[in-house]
Amino acid sequence: MSDTAGAPSGQPGGRRALGPGAGASASGRGRARRRRRRWAHGTGLTVAAALVVAAGAGWAVYLKLDGNITPDEAAAAELARFEKERPTALVKDARNILLIGSDSRSGEENRRYGRDVGTERSDTAILLHLSAGRRSATAVSIPRDLMVDVPGCLRPDGTRTEPVFTVFNRAFERGGSACAVRTVEKLTDIRVDHHVVVDFHGFKKMVDAVDGVAVCLREPIDDKAAGLKLPAGRVTLNGEQALGYVRARKSLGDGSDTDRMERQQRFLGALVSKVRGNDVLLNPVKLYPVLDAATSSLTTDPELANLRGLYELVRGLRNIPTERVQFLTVPREAYVHDVNRDQLAQPAAEELFDRLRRDAPVTVARGDARGSATENGGGAPHAKADGEDTDSDGKATEKEHPEPSGTPSPAPTFSGNTAAEDICA
Repeated sequence: MSDTAGAPSGQPGGRRALGPGAGASASGRGRARRRRRRWAHGTGLTVAAALVVAAGAGWAVYLKLDGNITPDEAAAAELARFEKERPTALVKDARNILLIGSDSRSGEENRRYGRDVGTERSDTAILLHLSAGRRSATAVSIPRDLMVDVPGCLRPDGTRTEPVFTVFNRAFERGGSACAVRTVEKLTDIRVDHHVVVDFHGFKKMVDAVDGVAVCLREPIDDKAAGLKLPAGRVTLNGEQALGYVRARKSLGDGSDTDRMERQQRFLGALVSKVRGNDVLLNPVKLYPVLDAATSSLTTDPELANLRGLYELVRGLRNIPTERVQFLTVPREAYVHDVNRDQLAQPAAEELFDRLRRDAPVTVARGDARGSATENGGGAPHAKADGEDTDSDGKATEKEHPEPSGTPSPAPTFSGNTAAEDICA
């Protein structure tokens, strides 16, 4: 059959004649297509521009945070000078970081807390052990008044001090962070992989960045020296109040450094819980001010003095359960020649240091305020050991089938607390 069969006369191929207005309709469709192309092109440019701006903003944020951190080049050079004397790390992936809270009065913010006499001491010193595989984190407070051997150190003016047996916080005063690191290594025989120094202003910014941290007070506080005036009960402290709270001695507790360290440990535990429980780590809007605060007043060893270094260090910490974030004080007792000073309590202190060196588990429980270690069946509260059950009064009793003789004794438990504990409990 012909293709033209049935076609109207004058219309080859049977194509229908275009009626009136058909040309205008086709022209309209063409303009619509052109408009859609222009819209798509414009939208593409807008999206591309937005991505460029976002990338630029992200890069700007990265550079700002990265530039916040001050590398401690002088300490790195000093530690390299004494590399042969330093302990060897026994476990490759474990890390030990010395955290130093400086009482420096330099700078406009810090000068408000007293006269700057050109020196600074370690107001707080914590040896933080991160286990291999990041299964746990153990923070060990080192008392300011612990008697230790401080090596000869390089002063800021280029001269060197003589080795001396003195209180621990003199190490930072005499030779800065390098001297503090070397003193801790000499005391513990633990390799310090990194160090971080934070001042008053940095601590306050960190607390403010998480909208404060809650504490519970048994009695009202009115301490002019600490700048604290607080009611009894549950109180959320801002940065300024928190600084006074962790530094106060005369108006809180028994006025001892022991009580203050325990207060600092519990506050840090509450801060860790606040950060983890507030979705801060997963919310960029909340995370940025925390990162800005955490980096703006830090001085660290050069390896940590950048966001990449910090990220590599802490990326596994988010998976550590809060009950495995532990705080304790190095076991110590009154110094034999001065009850106002401390000395290591042996063998408990060496047991703790040995476990940290070997990356062996450390267990803490509430107990003796002096930070002592207890073996199965004695002293401060301890975790139930193999071979024990407890009766209705909570006292240790032997199992019906005790372990055979020769079984290693259970690991000691050290007096302390964890980030999972409610500071108001």
